[in-house]
Amino acid sequence: MTDRPKVAPYLTVSPAAAAIAFYTAAFGAKQKTMMPAIDGLRITHCELTINGGAVMLSDAFPEYGKVRAPLPGDLATMSVSLEFDTAGEVDETVKRAAALGATTEMGPVNSFWGTRFAVVKDPFGHRWMLNGPAGG
Repeated sequence: MTDRPKVAPYLTVSPAAAAIAFYTAAFGAKQKTMMPAIDGLRITHCELTINGGAVMLSDAFPEYGKVRAPLPGDLATMSVSLEFDTAGEVDETVKRAAALGATTEMGPVNSFWGTRFAVVKDPFGHRWMLNGPAGG
């Protein structure tokens, strides 16, 4: 039996090493698993723990499948949602992510559905929705 969450996003992102550094600095990610590629340039697999959940990622390997990293200007086809314990954590995470190169797409705002909410797009093209209890 694994201690891995039942559902975890798997991101294709290049360069994966830079994304790992960004997710660590912006979202407090902790590296759980790392498998470098044989070519010594790319990462075959990495598992990160963020807010008690798992996010997995790798560089693009077009020679093995039909996946690619998002291209600049691509519309996002999915988002990763992070839940926080306080509104302040949402605000601080947005500020930290923006300082590291993320684009703030929305918020932080107190949403009509009752959470402190923000959306950031990381420098690699992936969207992150941040939620916490409504507050200042």
